[in-house]
Amino acid sequence: MYVSFNTSESVQISVDNAEIPIQHYLRQPKRVVEAISDPRLMKQMSDELYELKMRPIDFMEIYHFQPIVLLKVWSGSNGSVYLQSEDCQIEGIDYINRRFSLKLKGVLYPNESDGQTTLLGQADLEVGVELPTALMFTPKSFLEVAGNKLLKSVLGRIKNKLTTQLVQDYRSWASHESKSRSESVAKLSPEMGY
Repeated sequence: MYVSFNTSESVQISVDNAEIPIQHYLRQPKRVVEAISDPRLMKQMSDELYELKMRPIDFMEIYHFQPIVLLKVWSGSNGSVYLQSEDCQIEGIDYINRRFSLKLKGVLYPNESDGQTTLLGQADLEVGVELPTALMFTPKSFLEVAGNKLLKSVLGRIKNKLTTQLVQDYRSWASHESKSRSESVAKLSPEMGY
């Protein structure tokens, strides 16, 4: 039996701009990927491609597997960050790996209003799978509810990391960049006679 699951998650994060606006931070997709994933489970494949191992997943307490997603992440001209899945493998259950598809699309962008920056985002996740015979007699509606709940929890974890780790990393990065720029200016000033 083939079933598909899908879910969407939106995010809205107020950001207090540091000396360097968050748009500059968002132009570095690698930092964004590192902020929302476990660095031990991430491998950069090229400038825009990342292999991400997700946490192991238990489906209906019967199947235990770990998705490995090849994710394309790039930035737009206004500080927007886009992501899109390019491929997915399943470790743990060979049967499902051959009959599994995953589509993930997302965007995160800054919105300026009255001197306040808000990060707005949307992610859409869709999974399709041909289920093993052990689940053939399970009502399809029950499987869809369980699958959608599972996907919602995956996007919920990503959202949680965005709202905490990404903002913390931005502040740390902005502080470091400001300090580096100040030191560079201080070194140049005596040489230029200021």
